[in-house]
Amino acid sequence: MTEFTSEFRDDLTRLMQWRRDVRRFRTDPVDEALLQACLDTFLLAPSVGLSEPWRVLHVKSPEARAAALKNYQAANAEALAGYSGDRAALYASLKLSGMKESPVQLAIYCDDGTDKGQGLGAQTMPEMRRYSVVGAITQFWLIARTYGLGVGWVSILDPEQLNRDLDAPSDWSLVAYLCVGWPEELSDTPELAKAGWEDRDTSLSIQTR
Repeated sequence: MTEFTSEFRDDLTRLMQWRRDVRRFRTDPVDEALLQACLDTFLLAPSVGLSEPWRVLHVKSPEARAAALKNYQAANAEALAGYSGDRAALYASLKLSGMKESPVQLAIYCDDGTDKGQGLGAQTMPEMRRYSVVGAITQFWLIARTYGLGVGWVSILDPEQLNRDLDAPSDWSLVAYLCVGWPEELSDTPELAKAGWEDRDTSLSIQTR
């Protein structure tokens, strides 16, 4: 049985503290072997029924990247229109995507039609497959941070349009669009907190039933 030291636990906690959603990247390339080493952590992730439903599209071509950026820009303009006054001005000042600079962009999907796992645990809660993908993304994010890489999750997108632009299979559902690269700076404070958009809770509310 593997035993972990208190020093290891402290390091793990510190890693989670320094795992930030990065939007400001340098354009320096990321070595393919390093990227693959990070992606290999998907193979260690838990999944409902051992279905391993994650699917990764590496968005590399100028055409695909341009389509994804156009998608974000349209969705971001629509989101901005939903705010007014000072909140709209603050939203407009936020940098919410690193898509123009990040050297690596990944579209992470859930294969909702997979036969792997024989439906165990997903017949009553099919969304568990997507939660499994999120767990795998978290592991990827943490290991990337240990190598000094930053990851940014872009959620201001039209997923159906992106699926068409990337020619994704019809039974795949978009879970995340990730920008990956070397961050311009490191911080243990969420950028939205620094910008004054929202404060982070410092305590966890636990209710009893």
